[in-house]
Amino acid sequence: MNSEFESEPVPVAARRSLFSVASVWAGFPMIITAAVTGATLVHGLGFGGGMAAIGLGNLLLLLYVGTLSMLAARTGKNFSLQASDTFGRNGYVVCSGLLSTLVLGWFAVQTGLVGESVAGVYDVNKTLIVLVAGVAFTLFTLLGIRALSLIGQISVPLFLILGVMAAVQAAGDSDVDILGYAGDPSMSLALGVGVTLVFALFADSGTMTADFTRWAKSPRDAWIATAAAFPIGNGVAMVIGGFIAAAAGGSGDVFSILAENGGLLGVIAVVFLFINLGSVCTHCLYNAAVGWSTILGSRMRILTVVLGVIGIVAAAAGIWDFFISWLNLLGIIVPPIGAIIIVDQLLARRESSGITPAFRWQPFVAWAIGSGIALLVDKQVPALCTVLVGLITAGVAIAILNKVATSTPSAPVAQGALR
Repeated sequence: MNSEFESEPVPVAARRSLFSVASVWAGFPMIITAAVTGATLVHGLGFGGGMAAIGLGNLLLLLYVGTLSMLAARTGKNFSLQASDTFGRNGYVVCSGLLSTLVLGWFAVQTGLVGESVAGVYDVNKTLIVLVAGVAFTLFTLLGIRALSLIGQISVPLFLILGVMAAVQAAGDSDVDILGYAGDPSMSLALGVGVTLVFALFADSGTMTADFTRWAKSPRDAWIATAAAFPIGNGVAMVIGGFIAAAAGGSGDVFSILAENGGLLGVIAVVFLFINLGSVCTHCLYNAAVGWSTILGSRMRILTVVLGVIGIVAAAAGIWDFFISWLNLLGIIVPPIGAIIIVDQLLARRESSGITPAFRWQPFVAWAIGSGIALLVDKQVPALCTVLVGLITAGVAIAILNKVATSTPSAPVAQGALR
């Protein structure tokens, strides 16, 4: 198997084509979970409001993930190595370890969803399905970045075909004015909350995009690969889910609509479910394994097996039940990390000695400020976009703190921006 460059930048000679890197990102968000989120937005905001939240949320993701991807393509560094330039040679372990653990939780959530979905339609043992799916996803992740590209190339056209089929079926069975759908009053949402839900769905892996886009040959390729996910992949899935919700009510679950037809289409629906959610699961497990392998100085494939087992156990224990709470958590504590890296490496530290200290206090204080204010807004003014608040406050905080530190003679000098 080829090297995954867990603890060093990807050399230029090992970089992959634009199609390969774009396939990695495109297949990640074009999933059933995104369709379900789109349905939630349309029920809560009406069709027009739901589309607005989807558009704004994906635009925010494009700018955020695209900038982090650009930085990764410049250096070839994975997320852990990228974070070490900002948080310090040892300090990065805190944020990298946290995100690598959170994304493992996302692997468990999606693996659990496979079991929930199949058991909800067919008379099968949910735990058995979870075990089979988890083992399959773990084994596929062992193949590395090539596997993520391959599953994306299969998952995207499959979702487009079957997603459109489900939408057409839902519209054919409905006499509702889909475009004029006003939503469900019992599920009402504020626009800011809707945008936060869109962003939070990929807050973790979006922040860790360097694990994928370090393979890009240029910053331009990294931006295009990101756009394949946001707005294209994620947006298409959410729009299909929202369309189904407006036409027929329900969760916008493409799998359930197809599986209810039974026969050959039911079998195809099960295969689709495994491939579609297998895409997000392999990506998340890859993120977790690359992160922890860098921290522990181990190999990605060893950590893939260890973390895969942990994730399967969590999935079998029912972690899917905490899906919404998980999104809220990600939307509060994760985005400030990416904002800090962007401002610190792209804007705030363009001149320095090139020495990276073991620990930098500035990003940790900025992280606490960004997450703290985002949490306060979430509790006191929930109608606002929590994600945007966290991004802005953390970015402003790190810029000010870096300025204060560099103006203090005794302050340690840290590594400059990546060029």
